[in-house]
Amino acid sequence: MVPRDHIVMLPLMAHGHLIPFLALARQIQQRTGFTITIASTKLNIQYLRSTISPDSNSQSLFNIRFAELPFNSTDHDLPPNSENTENLSLGNIGKLFHASISLKDPVLHLVNDIIHQEGKPPLCIISDVFFGWATELAKSVNTVNITFTTGGAYGTLAYVSIWLNLPHRSSDSDEFKVPGFPESYRFHRSQLHQYIRDADSKDLWSRFMQTQISQSCGSIGWLCNSVEEIEPLGFDLLRKYLRLPVWSVGPLIPPALLKNTLSSGFSFSKQHAGKRPGLTTEKCIEWLDLQGPDSVLYISFGSQNTIGLSQMMELAIGLEDSGVSFIWVIRPPIGFDMKSEFRDEWLPEGFEERMKQSKRGLLVRNWAPQLDILSHKSTGAFLSHCGWNSVLESLSQGVPILGWPMAAEQAYNSKMLMEEMGVSVELTRGSQGIIVGKEVKRVIELVFEKEGKGKDMRNKAVEVKKQLRAAVIDETEIKGSSVKAMDDFVRTILSKSQEQAASIEVQK
Repeated sequence: MVPRDHIVMLPLMAHGHLIPFLALARQIQQRTGFTITIASTKLNIQYLRSTISPDSNSQSLFNIRFAELPFNSTDHDLPPNSENTENLSLGNIGKLFHASISLKDPVLHLVNDIIHQEGKPPLCIISDVFFGWATELAKSVNTVNITFTTGGAYGTLAYVSIWLNLPHRSSDSDEFKVPGFPESYRFHRSQLHQYIRDADSKDLWSRFMQTQISQSCGSIGWLCNSVEEIEPLGFDLLRKYLRLPVWSVGPLIPPALLKNTLSSGFSFSKQHAGKRPGLTTEKCIEWLDLQGPDSVLYISFGSQNTIGLSQMMELAIGLEDSGVSFIWVIRPPIGFDMKSEFRDEWLPEGFEERMKQSKRGLLVRNWAPQLDILSHKSTGAFLSHCGWNSVLESLSQGVPILGWPMAAEQAYNSKMLMEEMGVSVELTRGSQGIIVGKEVKRVIELVFEKEGKGKDMRNKAVEVKKQLRAAVIDETEIKGSSVKAMDDFVRTILSKSQEQAASIEVQK
């Protein structure tokens, strides 16, 4: 029996990367029937398995395999069982990134096993932007490497170009141009995380980022978790900068988010069992059902972030003064153990009790059922760190965004959401950003106003929602842009595989 074509996938060890890789694997598998192997360390494979609910479509997972790669975090000066970025300090995240290079030999061993069993190399190796070493590895086993960016096109280009060029170092002002963007575009020093602001090409972060990203630029093409129609400028600029094909195959979010109606009693948290919410989904939905349409502000800074103590106080003051109802996913402030119990003293005196009594605010410890909240008719806006998965989830429901970017490419996403899409306003940036209650109140009221800027943002968010849904239409007569891009990607790797096979035959 001729073995099915096989693809090996290598995600970065971070939840925000693992989930889109699994979604991409499902999409490729459903489209092609190929065998997919996702390779990562033991705890990350356990996490991926935990996110697959028992009632999910088992057929789509039938040919998705998980391969555990040997990895011992203590060999790399990391705490025991530190296999992904969750709950790690910035310094330890840097160590984990460097440690990921040690996966090269186990991956080579895995690929050689596949070749031995199937008599031919995998069709391709799809690797994370930060696993540039996979490009040479793929060549060494007579296959090709595809880079997958889990972010959007604009944010990816800004992140890649800023790391490779460090343009802020040659600018005397806080504003600077970024290679790959139009001459008139300016980025600001405050949009850079501290570790890139201080980068000088010789530091730990630069050495890792510049090497891995530049090697990823040597792959034969990039897949991008976005949609052509929502980021026309981003895709145009990214393709010109990389001089490679870039396939827009997003949005890689749960398919149910892209349906017009959800069946009664449906819950996303049942489909996403990898986290334990601080409040049951049922309680969140019950509370949302009491609120008016588009009246609730949802606040979450992603699974890895929190804010400073003074920022937390001022955010609470502004929320209370605004009169807007809210759900706030709350964690201990910066400087305290993120896993510790939340203390009342970190908020204005009596704040939580007043919110509870008035039914105006719901504070959820640690983690909330985000997809259930965003897809509820009462949710009117999302105060977000602008991580790309959260951006896609919000816009898939037509929910506009208040930006509070924290790290990675989030500030560039925020810039694009404001300047290109018009679906966001920015409250502040990072854990050092200064905010006061009055400004929080003003920005919240702006977003929820019935006319003017608030109305304009809501209308534009609804437009993006339609574009995201149109991109994944797959009917006989109509195919969305992301479906066409996926088909083109598959044709390309099949063609490359045939070329490789012919070349090996000639060499024999």
